[in-house]
Amino acid sequence: MIQTSLRRTRAAVAVALTGVLASACTLFGGEDEQAGGPTKVTLVTHESWAVPPEVIEAFEKQSGIDLVVRKEGDAGELTNRLVLTKANPIADVAYGVDSTFASRALAEGVFAPYTSPEADRGPQRYAIDSEHRLSAVDLGDVCVNIDTTWFADKDIPEPETFADLAEPRYRDLLVVENPATSSPGLAFLLATVAEYGADGWQEYWNELKANGAKAVSGWTEAYTQEFSGSSGEGPRPIVVSYASSPAAEIGEDGKPRTKALLDTCYRQVEYAGVLQGSEHKDEAGRVIDFLLSQQFQATVAENMYVYPARAGVDLPTGWAEVAPLPQDPAALPGEQVQAGREGWIEQWRALGI
Repeated sequence: MIQTSLRRTRAAVAVALTGVLASACTLFGGEDEQAGGPTKVTLVTHESWAVPPEVIEAFEKQSGIDLVVRKEGDAGELTNRLVLTKANPIADVAYGVDSTFASRALAEGVFAPYTSPEADRGPQRYAIDSEHRLSAVDLGDVCVNIDTTWFADKDIPEPETFADLAEPRYRDLLVVENPATSSPGLAFLLATVAEYGADGWQEYWNELKANGAKAVSGWTEAYTQEFSGSSGEGPRPIVVSYASSPAAEIGEDGKPRTKALLDTCYRQVEYAGVLQGSEHKDEAGRVIDFLLSQQFQATVAENMYVYPARAGVDLPTGWAEVAPLPQDPAALPGEQVQAGREGWIEQWRALGI
């Protein structure tokens, strides 16, 4: 889940989308014919939701659906809320449960089966459930990011790998997020499990602790207060963030001030699904269709700093250079994450970082 300060709404999207919005009527099937007017459908999502209003308005007009958006923290908080309220769901559709928490939501029976006709346009590449209870909307790999200017000014070689972060030359330079309270924090923990194994990751974290790594509650605190590369005021030039973060850090010279270390990335996919207890499952399914549509997918990179799951969607100019999608990110099978997640979090807490 790629975060609020990185997901700025761009007014220019309105002009670019004029042509594609005109075709949305075919996709969404026209006005709702209920005598009582538009059907209200509630979409619950994470706090970083950022979509141009005109895109939502076009969908509402052409579908006959009144879409109400409700935000519920980050991916972890959202998932917890969905599980706790599954008997009396807070919405009809949820978007933002990511691959680090999806197995929990599926195991708890939060979502209903729904196969979108748009899923075969690319999202099926990230399918994790044979019942199609979740559809992939976007992806945004979690990676270690560095402040390249800081390292150049200090004449210190830039780190490149997990092992580098434990070297004495990088003492007191790394800030990470707590995996118990932060989606990117959990993704980074899973990345270390993938790198060092279920029997070796704790030893690696002890090395990070001995080398002065600092853990904070969430991404916002880590990136905007502790990291030197965004505001220039934080004391630490190494942070756990996203592969796309450098796209938001372009200097006056047109070059990014930060860089993602692609050897440290963990694949994080965000999903959407129809909630099992929804009273408007048909309309909720049409919202899923909308989230996977060309119209919506064309907005996600520019506004939420994530990569679209749909194939053939153009990325903003320069992303191929400053925010390339990692080609070989780490990932763990969903069943392994489900079995190990809570235990790994408790073991991490016990390390006292």
